[in-house]
Amino acid sequence: MMLSIPDVLNAEQLQQCRAALEGGNWQDGRLTAGHQAVNVKANQQLAQDDPLTQQLGDFILACLAQHPRFMAAALPLKVVPPRFNRYAEGGTYGDHIDNAVFSVPGTPHRIRADLSATLFFSELEEYEGGELVVQDQRIKLPAGHLILYSSGSLHRVEPVTRGARLASFFWVQSLVRQDEQRSVLLELDDSIQALRQQVPDSPELVRLTGIYHNLLRQWTQT
Repeated sequence: MMLSIPDVLNAEQLQQCRAALEGGNWQDGRLTAGHQAVNVKANQQLAQDDPLTQQLGDFILACLAQHPRFMAAALPLKVVPPRFNRYAEGGTYGDHIDNAVFSVPGTPHRIRADLSATLFFSELEEYEGGELVVQDQRIKLPAGHLILYSSGSLHRVEPVTRGARLASFFWVQSLVRQDEQRSVLLELDDSIQALRQQVPDSPELVRLTGIYHNLLRQWTQT
């Protein structure tokens, strides 16, 4: 699955987040890299225990919980608290695959990474380069938009040659582990929503909705 989700944040929310991030205490991103990633990672991050990380992360999670498209696509069970990075002056992150499991700092909880997400804060014209490349697909979205993709995908961030690229990134453990099953459920949900607009009184909507929930019941892992 790879899905672009527009308008996770509106203009006012973006402005508030950007103002906070511009004054953030950015650190060398290699401090959080594993022994392999440290050789290909050249960016900046907010520390995971930075109060700003928690404040903005909680805000983003609240926005996502109210976003129907994200909820329908990800079917989230658990979410790794959002983190924040900055790429500038040649900042890049070479080819890598995300960890399969993440620990939640300060807790005994562990979260399986089924889906990876990047939420963009910088407008397209503010920087050059910095494309997220996932399995050879190049992604560069407007501020406030989010890209959702399989955590098992090989991906990288191209060097930023002008300006700065600000983003949040996090991982989702889905109720439905298999990517193909999530895709089927999303396609079925999209069809149900379209029919609801076209023929709201159709009895077939009840049947299709029942099929959706029975498939979800069969495939869900909690």
